[in-house]
Amino acid sequence: MAVELKTIQHLCELSKLDYDEDGMKKVMGEMSDIIDLMDEIKEFDLTYDDTKDGNEIRFDDTREDVPEESFPTEKLLSNAENTDGCYVVPKVVE
Repeated sequence: MAVELKTIQHLCELSKLDYDEDGMKKVMGEMSDIIDLMDEIKEFDLTYDDTKDGNEIRFDDTREDVPEESFPTEKLLSNAENTDGCYVVPKVVE
């Protein structure tokens, strides 16, 4: 896809760039290359297939979910001060 010189001039005006005639032609060629590359990329099939990435996790390979004892709430909140229903903890980083 070819980019017109008028389009490049408009983009340069919007982006406050000042090119001479040779610079405009160079930018026009580079923009055309970028647009051609994007058109080429659109042709690729980029749908994700989780069976082809090698990261499949079988249900038999997962660990058994066993509940464990958690920390006692009283111990976790021992350093916190309850004010107006909110917990204020001491500063760790100044």
